[in-house]
Amino acid sequence: MAEPSRPICEYDDYDYRGLFWTPERGYEDAVERIALRRLLPPRGQRLVEIGAAYGRLADLYQGYEEVVLLDPAKSQLREARKRLGADQKYIYVVGDVYRLPLAASAFDVALTVRVLHHLTDVPSAFREVHRILRPQGSYVLEYANKRNLKEILRYLMGRSQREPFSPQPVEYAPLHFDFHPSYIEDALREANLEPERSLAVSSLRLALLKRLLPLPWLVRMDRLLQAPTAPLKLAPSMFLLTRAEKDGPSSDRLFRCPACGGEDLYEEGSLMSCRRCGREYPVEDGIYDFASPRGEGLNCEGAQG
Repeated sequence: MAEPSRPICEYDDYDYRGLFWTPERGYEDAVERIALRRLLPPRGQRLVEIGAAYGRLADLYQGYEEVVLLDPAKSQLREARKRLGADQKYIYVVGDVYRLPLAASAFDVALTVRVLHHLTDVPSAFREVHRILRPQGSYVLEYANKRNLKEILRYLMGRSQREPFSPQPVEYAPLHFDFHPSYIEDALREANLEPERSLAVSSLRLALLKRLLPLPWLVRMDRLLQAPTAPLKLAPSMFLLTRAEKDGPSSDRLFRCPACGGEDLYEEGSLMSCRRCGREYPVEDGIYDFASPRGEGLNCEGAQG
């Protein structure tokens, strides 16, 4: 029986790079890169960034032989491919975090940065990440922290009704969520993803500070604060390194049919086909589109797994 679909935040045909990642967000971009350089294993065989958009962070993955950039918005991946050129190490995949079109135990590293705050079902996403990671593989994630210092002060002063201390996520705008640290850490452990290290990021994300202090100063101060303030969990953005607790062999397969769960797929011409259910997925302009299947499949009932 197919799982119910979940809403996905729509970024197709949105100029995410030009309208969101403006020079005014140079601080956020710089300090997130610092955090990722500290947490990411420097090299490996295969890495996937889930929610990669236009490939903003792709230059950080040079130590990996194969890099999958996955996003539900095909237009974002077109821009990523245009930016990164013909480098064969990058593989562009349209897919859904709740039903990743990726084989089990196939990746050394998975990342989600600026993704979790769009998800209605974080525990399901964590289970999918665990499924695709190899034994003891690394998952690096970022989440928007509802218990950040600014929100606590606003709440205590009566300037905000968003209670920062309860463990439940808060949806402050449609498909935009802030999370309590304990909620995220509990969900990770339930998915057998064991937190190993955390960093507090963007602690100086204040308009006044951005106006008063030069960008290099802000970035340098954030760099100094990330590790020592992490245990306090008061930053608006928290980064974690986790480890996949699981046994069994790794897999050299790459793709998985999101409809039936079969991992025996083959590419022929402009199609990726599933031998198990018969569904076909287009491959256009170097992008594997697992969100647009062709055909209804062949007796998929009971084929989930």
